[in-house]
Amino acid sequence: MPPLRRSSTKARAAGLGERRDPLEDEARFLRSWFERPLVTGAVTPSGKMLARTMASYVDPRRDGPVIELGPGTGPVTEALLRRGVVPERLVLVEFNPDFCALLARRFPGVQVIRGDAYDIRRTLGDILREPAAATISSLPLFTKPLEQRLDLLNAAHDLMQPGAPFVQFTYAVVPPIPARCEAGSYTADRSNRVWLNLPPARVWVYRRP
Repeated sequence: MPPLRRSSTKARAAGLGERRDPLEDEARFLRSWFERPLVTGAVTPSGKMLARTMASYVDPRRDGPVIELGPGTGPVTEALLRRGVVPERLVLVEFNPDFCALLARRFPGVQVIRGDAYDIRRTLGDILREPAAATISSLPLFTKPLEQRLDLLNAAHDLMQPGAPFVQFTYAVVPPIPARCEAGSYTADRSNRVWLNLPPARVWVYRRP
């Protein structure tokens, strides 16, 4: 699918446009969850500490686009921008059309794609011009069978540079994708539990050796 829109002005150097209202965002998330619980997966957006933890695994000095899957209302997008990733490098893949419109207003200069994040080969195949530097995912992976989760991980690694991180958070005590890979096709590391998030969460980082 084509990008929703791209926009830029000098006042948007940090990539931030419309200000976030946490209460409004929580209301949007809750409404979206009631309408499509298996798609939205969470009833509230990621907290600032969790968003910062996820963004910390992205090196802004590394060339290439940064893919974000399931950005929702944009807390992780904002953390990536504040970390130093320039807006033009961000490619956001979001299924919810209302969230897409909000993201385009909120983060001028980023590329917002309305599409299926679980089929990123098709969604981004004609859009990426070079291998990505990282993929950051807030998708509700536990709503999908393990085979589909593994396919997403493999597809993301196919679109990225060697050694680039696939970053995924989870509220569960077990990893969203197994930490051990008998085939040796990826490695997995985890963060400490982010207790300040509600509910507490953990970040897993997967890399292809």
